[in-house]
Amino acid sequence: MSRDPVLCTIKGPIMLQVGDVKTDFARAGVAVIDVTFPQTKAVDVQEIVFKNYYTAFLSIRILQNNHHCSGERSRNWRTCLRNYCLMPNPHTEDGSQEYTSLFRQQMLCDLDQVTSLRLILRQPSPVWLHFSLEELQIYHCGQENPQKGFPLWLSCLLSQEQPTKVHNALPDAEKASSEVQQMWMLTEVIQTNETAARIGRFDVDGCYDINLLSYT
Repeated sequence: MSRDPVLCTIKGPIMLQVGDVKTDFARAGVAVIDVTFPQTKAVDVQEIVFKNYYTAFLSIRILQNNHHCSGERSRNWRTCLRNYCLMPNPHTEDGSQEYTSLFRQQMLCDLDQVTSLRLILRQPSPVWLHFSLEELQIYHCGQENPQKGFPLWLSCLLSQEQPTKVHNALPDAEKASSEVQQMWMLTEVIQTNETAARIGRFDVDGCYDINLLSYT
């Protein structure tokens, strides 16, 4: 089953500069991408998909269609993702052009009735002068990714059931402790009863018989 991304407007990335001099030396290593939905539509976001382009860390803030008792719309931004690592080492290529899917279960707050998203990109390394996010797509609730082997809800159920199965497979703790104690006592008895003198292959009355030794 195919799915369609939510219709939205993407602005950016806008590179932030330090001071008034717009040079590579004055760049802050921070860029912002703004995503807005039509004014008449708020979205319950399920998944955010994109291809990285040399962005090391990602934070996401959202604006929701919440209303106060007075009827005025709330204009407070909420942080739903903070410094999510996209590149393990900002100075190397690892993760620099990987596809990433972020689900609502990974967020710090709910993603219901979202009207705007602000993606804050950070790249602290001076090696990469340009960084961004490409092929940005947003999907609303009720759409599952057909490329996934298992739906997310099924993976959560499997992860919850796994500890129960492991627990049932383990032996009783008290029984195992008692058996270990018995084995330890038996080992002590055997070591105590061992004779100090051991008869070796060529040991006769505490001496070696030269005729039994072989020369090489």
